Amino acid sequence: MVRVTTSDRRFVLRAGAGLVAGGAFAAACSPSTSTSGAAARRAPTSPATASPGPDSAAPASPTRDPKAPARPLVAPAPRAFPRQPAQISHGPLGRSRVALTFHGQGEPSIARALLGEAERHGARVTVLAVGSWLDEHPDLARRVLDGGHDLGNHTQRHLDVNAMPEAEAAAEITGCAERLRRLTGSIGTWFRPSRATRASPLVETLARRAGYPHVLSYDVDSLDFTSPGAAAVARNILGEIRDGSVVSLHFGYADTVAALPAVLDELDRRGLRAVTTTELIG
Repeated sequence: MVRVTTSDRRFVLRAGAGLVAGGAFAAACSPSTSTSGAAARRAPTSPATASPGPDSAAPASPTRDPKAPARPLVAPAPRAFPRQPAQISHGPLGRSRVALTFHGQGEPSIARALLGEAERHGARVTVLAVGSWLDEHPDLARRVLDGGHDLGNHTQRHLDVNAMPEAEAAAEITGCAERLRRLTGSIGTWFRPSRATRASPLVETLARRAGYPHVLSYDVDSLDFTSPGAAAVARNILGEIRDGSVVSLHFGYADTVAALPAVLDELDRRGLRAVTTTELIG
């Protein structure tokens, strides 16, 4: 049992404002727990707008918010970093930057809440999306990119890819890659194996064949998928994070939403800037 201190109580009161009420939550992205996506509540379709008549004035073009990130015509592709290993778990230690990486599946409203909170703090994150989740919620691929975040591949069905035969493992990687390409014009910037911290030698090879020069691992695990409470999620991150850290987090958990504002505030206090993994490594 985790001992709750006075500091933890203060943290929960501070972070509780970020808690999203209601909604179904996805199961954990862990090597021993099965996952299932939650069905999204779909917004009603707006009625079609009638075409203006010949005497009607043309509608004015909407003014673009100058602070909004530019919408890329084609999403960024994977990059090879010659000085980095095939499997990357952290970035340079000499720069005050960290990467918050999210395993992408679960209730869409929670995903949007987490992205919005990061953006309010000026943070950019990395989302490793599950292909079947993108099939259910294709708009979230563009939402990630339009926020200035990295978008990558976390396999098609989120099964234990390291335990699969070669053909099946290859299909898991390329299946998600093709969905990303269809939605964004790119296979995404990174690949992370499902249900494993690191890829097996076979999966590493298959990812490289699919177009990913590196496999993205991590050196800090938030353990948010165990639902330990917002204070514990924050302690797990802030107790281990340092220059160059890559942190593992998940969409789909209320604890993560509740913890994120205070985590980002503390990173700011320490002078650690949350950037995309591409920015961290590059």
